[in-house]
Amino acid sequence: MDAEICGASSDALPIFPLGTVLLPGAALPLHIFEPRYRQLTVDLVTGRVPGKQFGVVAVREGWTADDDGLEGLHPVGCTALLRDVRRLPDGRYDVVTRGARRFRMVDLDSESQPYHTARVEWIPDVEPEAVPDRVLGSLAAAARDAHRRYCAAAWKPGDWREPDADLAPADLPHVLAADCLLPVTDRQRLLEETAPSQRLRIVRAMLARETGMLERLRAVPAPMTTFAVDHSVN
Repeated sequence: MDAEICGASSDALPIFPLGTVLLPGAALPLHIFEPRYRQLTVDLVTGRVPGKQFGVVAVREGWTADDDGLEGLHPVGCTALLRDVRRLPDGRYDVVTRGARRFRMVDLDSESQPYHTARVEWIPDVEPEAVPDRVLGSLAAAARDAHRRYCAAAWKPGDWREPDADLAPADLPHVLAADCLLPVTDRQRLLEETAPSQRLRIVRAMLARETGMLERLRAVPAPMTTFAVDHSVN
């Protein structure tokens, strides 16, 4: 792939379709075994793909990127920044990535490289109207409280921790959602929401809903480690 269209400042990315949604700031471990994504890993490590990042997009239920192209994928995804790579003896890789920037796919190319690539547009945050800091602070506090109640209902003590106190309100919803077992549709909705104040309201409502279900069912979800592994293989 041409270096001019692969870097962090360009408008094209390698694309990794997955059955889950990567959110900005969230960690995503991946077990790489398919040959085309082994090649992507090599290209990331060697610098053929500058910036050590690629795009993660969620596959629509019942669809595939190979068979259905752009229509088989949700249009908005998130870049994954490569943080650590471990090559296994049989040529597979275990990698650790972290979500960074949101993008919208304009088109999908499945021919020029072994893996999918896409031309993308970056998605900035936009508030329809100015929101006072005190309002954002209040919304952030409510979202944190909903997260605290969810974790108390879902996880054992010591299996979760509070997000950093100095985390910006605009970044908080993604971090809170990444810590919880939300459906793909919920995570995609958060990823696509561009207004920070609305994201805070949405994640609070989602976590309150999930907490109510957990308390009614007295059910404990599978550990987050199991969830991540199940949705991280390519």
